[in-house]
Amino acid sequence: MDKRWSLQGMTALVTGGASGIGHAIVEELAGFGARIHVCDISETLLNQSSSEWEKKGFQVSGSICDVSSRPERETLMQAVSTMFDGKLNFLVNNVGGLRTKPTTEYLADDFSFHISTNLEPAYHLSQLSHPLLKASGFGSIVFISSVGGVVSMEGGSIYCLTKGAINQLARNLACEWARDDIRANAVAPNFIHTAMAQPVE
Repeated sequence: MDKRWSLQGMTALVTGGASGIGHAIVEELAGFGARIHVCDISETLLNQSSSEWEKKGFQVSGSICDVSSRPERETLMQAVSTMFDGKLNFLVNNVGGLRTKPTTEYLADDFSFHISTNLEPAYHLSQLSHPLLKASGFGSIVFISSVGGVVSMEGGSIYCLTKGAINQLARNLACEWARDDIRANAVAPNFIHTAMAQPVE
């Protein structure tokens, strides 16, 4: 790797990092030398990915976490704070879920699922990580949004709603937390060939 882009000494938390986009993000950060903690809801995927990363010599630790659970989010951040001595350089809010239906067919459970998976964890983990990001002197939050949060799509209106909210959250935090040397950005990809996207491809 080009030494100009070294992340040696930097720390990161990537949610949902055992597969898909999150997995690719972990590979990239670790390849530049960052120390990373990954949380994922799937123990099987986390174990598989951890084995891969260990063979590559990456500094990656992992824990099982359902980020839709507030107590589990709090436990996760306590562990990360201890692990990284109260400092965190990067928070990657990657976890997301998608149920594609026409708007008229969505039920209350579908609405709750999207909010509790896509939006609430990103908001709360950002809150919890603030003191760690500030303490690092170089904090950055990356929200994995979607093109669906920017332009209209056929179906998936609740998913798109949450991603639009993520984009606005990134704007707000970028302004509000700039004084604390914390950057916030949202990345809005189109369809990526991952397991989550297969039902709508």
